[in-house]
This record gives sequence, C-alpha cells and structure tokens, in this order.
Amino acid sequence: MAPILLFPDPPPPELIQSLDMAGYAWKAVANAVAAEEFEIHDGWGGAILVADQDPDAAFSLARALKKRSEPIQNILILINGGQLNQLELRDDLYDDFCLTPVSYTHLRAHETREDGGWRVGRG
Repeated sequence: MAPILLFPDPPPPELIQSLDMAGYAWKAVANAVAAEEFEIHDGWGGAILVADQDPDAAFSLARALKKRSEPIQNILILINGGQLNQLELRDDLYDDFCLTPVSYTHLRAHETREDGGWRVGRG
C-alpha cells in the first residue's frame, strides 16, 4: 500500500499514533512542492490534511493535490467543530472530513465507509 501524505509537518502526535496503530505508512509534508518531491513512483495512497491550525495552507495544498495532472484521490480534511462553515464552498477539494482530535477508531470508520467516503489506498 502506498504511503499516506500528511499535512502539516510535523503532524499532530495523536494522528501519528493512530496511523501507526493501524499500520499505515505515511510521510508528512509542509507544502505541495514537498508532496511532489517525496511522492513515490506509485503515488500517494491518500492524504490527511489537518486544517484546524492553518486552514488556508491545508486547503491550498488540497487544491494543488486535486488540480495536478494525476490528482490525488482520497483526501481527508481534519477540522475542528468551529470550522464546519469553511467546508461549504470547498467540497471539491476533499473527499471526506473528520473533526479533531482524531483517533484510530475515527480513521478506521472513515476508511470502511460503505458510501464511498475516504478510503486509504483506493488511489
């Protein structure tokens, strides 16, 4: 399975712990240039962008990832409850969202959704 792209660099410790518990490979990046630089041959298995601290940078990266010649699929945006209104006009930039703080259980629930929500590795 291809690694998951994470933003920001460094990512929140609880996100790292949740991904490690689930056995996912991941790589944190600070921006779109780093995402392209560190991308492996098979591409990214998805992306988790934490937007609760710097939403402008997170959504800018999401835009860059979706507008590439080979867009990254399966972008999960992590926000806090006070940011729900910021999703309204940006729904083309992500595939699913989750409220922070995120846990292993939350990630597994989003990965296994039957309605086609965010799923790691569906590239």
